[in-house]
Amino acid sequence: MTGSETRAAVEWLTSAAPDPGACRWEWERNPQGIALLPAGRRWDVLILPGELGYPTLDVLTRLVDRPGPVLADCGESRVGFFVPPGTASHWLGTGIRGAGPGTWIVVPHPGRAAGGVRWLIPPDGSGTLTDAGLLERATHEAAGAAAQEGRAER
Repeated sequence: MTGSETRAAVEWLTSAAPDPGACRWEWERNPQGIALLPAGRRWDVLILPGELGYPTLDVLTRLVDRPGPVLADCGESRVGFFVPPGTASHWLGTGIRGAGPGTWIVVPHPGRAAGGVRWLIPPDGSGTLTDAGLLERATHEAAGAAAQEGRAER
């Protein structure tokens, strides 16, 4: 990311914080380079198990040039897709968690390495989010491919 892209991403992310200055302070002072941001205002986050999230991201990047921001936890066991607000309350899927109003997300600074969580696709500052319909399509395609592989291995 360029310096201007990072600044735009920081501005966009901190716009969701109750106190944007405190969020910036956290990113600067927290040794892990993370801050907590509320979901449900600017975005919701759909959190998929890693074994489904990574293949879903692969499919999604074939469907669109640039999906919205995507996070992964340090153990690669979960992948979080930033989607439009309200999506989490309507999403149904086994093993998929939704973070919407009343929940907080651990978010790394978009231009630096952080401990515990990392950007697979960092925000670009434009407010682009992953379309829920496309994410659903990509998730079904990824799950279907995994099921076919499982049958082929038997």
